Amino acid sequence: MLKVLFIGDIIGGAGRKAAASVLPELRAKYAPNLVIANAENSAGGFGLTLNVYNELTDKLGIQALTGGNHIWDKKEIFKDIEQMPLLARPLNYPKCEYGSGFILLEIEGMRVAVANVMGRTFIETPLDCPFQAIDNFLRKANADAVIVDIHAEATSEKKAFGFYLDGRASAVLGTHTHVPTADERILSKGTGYITDVGMVGARESNLGMNIESAQKRFLTGIKAKFDVIEDGAVDFNAVYLEIDVKGKCTKIERVSLTI
Repeated sequence: MLKVLFIGDIIGGAGRKAAASVLPELRAKYAPNLVIANAENSAGGFGLTLNVYNELTDKLGIQALTGGNHIWDKKEIFKDIEQMPLLARPLNYPKCEYGSGFILLEIEGMRVAVANVMGRTFIETPLDCPFQAIDNFLRKANADAVIVDIHAEATSEKKAFGFYLDGRASAVLGTHTHVPTADERILSKGTGYITDVGMVGARESNLGMNIESAQKRFLTGIKAKFDVIEDGAVDFNAVYLEIDVKGKCTKIERVSLTI
């Protein structure tokens, strides 16, 4: 059986420290044989660097990382991504020559695929259709279990995507909004689903960022620089899943802690 701990968007150093502090406890409680995290905000709140990648994979023991719209924010990613074999960036970037949209792992005798797609609703980035992209991937994946991170803004798009993959993916897990939803469930054909896992970021913040900067945008219409909050209590959000040898989800549980 596959036991998966999927950690929501890790925000900056505060998020990384919180994950490092709580993972031993969660490993003792759930005994996961696969730990995945969304890492697109893990380096200073925006993007991913090779040093942070190594910290998450080597020091924290996270076996797979996923991305999103901020994955390219650190420009060194373009030269370093080939040294990040455990990173799945969104596979529906058109004609993307950098990295891969999925990774394949062998765990407990199962061939496990971890894939990442981005939604298009309310997203300015020009992207290929995530539904067609995942179809193309599944046709050649040859995996016993498939876990998909859909990094998207719109609840309706994530829901539609989850139902679209019901019975074809083991789990469809939403990220991007940094706000956890309470709709975790197993769909009728055996796919574990949640609209958004949430974040690992500062509790007294606006989605992990400075509150005043966010307020200024709404009050004045002028963009202000977002600074990641690196101190104080941290909200840790994740989901725990169990997936049987047939690739069906048999359990999904939200994990929500304040650290």
